[in-house]
Amino acid sequence: MPNRLLEALSISHPIIQAPMAGGITTAELVTAVTEAGGLGMIGAGYLDAESTRHQIREVKASTDKPFGINLFVPSPYKEEKDVIAKAQRSLKPFLGTKSLEIEFTSYEQTLEIYLKQVEVIVEEQVSVCSFTFGMPSSDVIHSLQQAGTYTIGTATTLSEAVAIEAAGMDAVVLQGSEAGGHRGNFLEGVEQSMIGLMALIPQTVDQVNIPVIAAGGIMDRRGVQAARCLGAEAAQLGTAFLTCKESGANILHKQAILEGQQEDKTTLTKAFSGKMARGIENDFIRKMRKVEHELPDFPIQNTLTKPIRSAAEQNNDRDTMSLWCGQNPNLAEPITAKELVHKLVDEE
Repeated sequence: MPNRLLEALSISHPIIQAPMAGGITTAELVTAVTEAGGLGMIGAGYLDAESTRHQIREVKASTDKPFGINLFVPSPYKEEKDVIAKAQRSLKPFLGTKSLEIEFTSYEQTLEIYLKQVEVIVEEQVSVCSFTFGMPSSDVIHSLQQAGTYTIGTATTLSEAVAIEAAGMDAVVLQGSEAGGHRGNFLEGVEQSMIGLMALIPQTVDQVNIPVIAAGGIMDRRGVQAARCLGAEAAQLGTAFLTCKESGANILHKQAILEGQQEDKTTLTKAFSGKMARGIENDFIRKMRKVEHELPDFPIQNTLTKPIRSAAEQNNDRDTMSLWCGQNPNLAEPITAKELVHKLVDEE
């Protein structure tokens, strides 16, 4: 069957490396996937405009093939002092004796950073831009498409996919409940967004005309083929690429996936960031569970826990790290991105 995505993106294989923000998707990882015939994606959700431009140019210096980038769509939020103070009291046992003066970025500042990132993507003529945590405005979609950038939204439900198509975006990533990392729901609550990928694909391809990209728990060729059989035109993989040699994930994060596969289980938590995300359960998640519903929303909670996560990396403390991981870690391997892409598409 013809594959509209392969043609539109000028890639050889229907494999997209998930744009994992926070330093996991290094220029080396993005380049390796792109050079292997898939689509490498920069995770720019936590970057400013200058850092975004720098990483785009790093990838450009290593490959002349198409690659993409992902942005977080900002949603309005406020600093509620009493909620923040309560969260800080809950986090105090994890901070030790540290006394921290934390500065929060306002919604208006976050929006300004995001719009500057869009300007950079237009100026740098990046081939693909995907979005999560919401839908970009019509102005943003139009400016990117006018510059020749292919736009992709993220949906966790059929209604979100329909909204993405109605907004004029070029394709949609369907994020099944199995996916690691943050949930991308924006029309429905988290509970309503927890649809398994194999149920979500067929109902969506029957209702939308834009290409569908499957994401969530896909780790090998069987998963790619299953998604394709149900109507997806490509598969997006995160955890599988996270353990690759070029990934910038902390070594403890990689080890937690590669070595703890039988004992550790994944769970949903908003304790780290204020937004629900799937990761390997640890002490921090367990101890924060009883106050989870009282925590401030993303990105306020994410800012509050940043010193805890930074200290965890410095102290090699797996119990206070955000160990994002999908529901199928047993198939993860410590191989190169090129080797992974080849295994995903090898017909032998």
